[in-house]
Amino acid sequence: METNKIYFVGIGGIGMAALARYYMSKGYEVAGYDRAPSALTHALEAEGAIVSYVDGMEAVPERFRHKGSAMVVYTPAVPDDNVPLSFFRANSFAVLKRSTVLGLITQGSKALCFSGTHGKTTTSSMAAHILHTAPVGCNAFLGGILRNYDSNLLLSSTSPYSVIEADEYDRSFHTLTPYIAVVTATDPDHLDIYGNEENYLESFAHFTELIRPDGILLLHEGLKLKPRPQAGVKTYTYSRDHGDFHAENIRRGHGTIVFDFVTPSGVIPDIELGVPVEINIENSIAAMAACMLTGDVSPELMREAMATFLGAERRFQFLLKDNLEANPSGKVIIDDYAHHPDEIRQSILSVRALYPNARITAAFQPHLYTRTRDFADQFAAALDLADEVILTDLYPAREEPIPGISEKTIFDMLKTPNKSLIAKQDFVDTMKNRNFEVLLALGAGDLSFILPQLVDEVGK
Repeated sequence: METNKIYFVGIGGIGMAALARYYMSKGYEVAGYDRAPSALTHALEAEGAIVSYVDGMEAVPERFRHKGSAMVVYTPAVPDDNVPLSFFRANSFAVLKRSTVLGLITQGSKALCFSGTHGKTTTSSMAAHILHTAPVGCNAFLGGILRNYDSNLLLSSTSPYSVIEADEYDRSFHTLTPYIAVVTATDPDHLDIYGNEENYLESFAHFTELIRPDGILLLHEGLKLKPRPQAGVKTYTYSRDHGDFHAENIRRGHGTIVFDFVTPSGVIPDIELGVPVEINIENSIAAMAACMLTGDVSPELMREAMATFLGAERRFQFLLKDNLEANPSGKVIIDDYAHHPDEIRQSILSVRALYPNARITAAFQPHLYTRTRDFADQFAAALDLADEVILTDLYPAREEPIPGISEKTIFDMLKTPNKSLIAKQDFVDTMKNRNFEVLLALGAGDLSFILPQLVDEVGK
């Protein structure tokens, strides 16, 4: 690419931010637009990016407006009528989707691509941390901010490996060329894009066709997916209890989870999870299996990496963690990005396993009108696993309202009598006066932005 300028339309998205950081690390001048400031956009500005929050040409620096002066990267989450995006398209700029750029950057590497309805952020983050801990290193483009590094981008000038969160939204993962492809789950999602489960599964099947002939496919046991890898691709399975890679001798206690990692070539004993929640047993198996299949990570380094992994922000992140046994009036607040019914179910069950004697309050902010419409009954069934359920304002993200669809759609389907609707603006004031024990905040919206205020209020 001849230009040294790149403009990002939707620069505040987690995947876009990783690309912006990558290009800044290579010496490019980076600017971009996002609809609202956030901790991530402020971080990008501090790192040298020029960010505007106005949907108009004033968002674009003058030196980026001349034809051929900049490459433009956009995310499908930005509406087509966005003014800067419309300008660039009308004036014949090179306008590329984020996933296309990611595919081009990683094409010459051995790409470890983690896909699936859920689990891909955690598994890819774990794999990136494992490889980064090992001498071989990696380049990683992740969908969450790793708490170990305070970034969603890891760089190495010598490693042959890239670790990628392979997003199925808008079929973005079809731009990738995996060396190792991991499929964690194929429960239907993004039906606004795919229409039905059959099309969703077909998209994953096509993803498996993109694996290099010398590559590897790692599949969760029991998926409906019918993969179609090329000749030469080796296929392995995994799960918590079964498959080529699985766990045995799982030990829980005193806030820890330790297990033995069973592989086709033997058993690696005493893997301790740095983030000790049930779902991370399975997540860690997928990550360790992918890294082990590279042949460049020793069992000792794998064990060290898993014990020191702090997790990604908003992935089962403890914001307040009192010892409830020692302090009966103490409180626990956990922030979890779970926004699909199966993720919510797993999250609540994980909290239940950690705090079997505590009252669990699940506060859920639905994400997207279409997802709420398509899965309302499943959301309600998952949330009913908690002792108390709170619904707050639906977060629309990229979508326009759908008549009759709101957080109340799910609320009305809940069977628990312990349920309430709380407007986001009233959430902190309401919850600080409630005698909750464990509060699990769920969703991919902006409820998490106000949770620190609640921590300040109840953690005094």
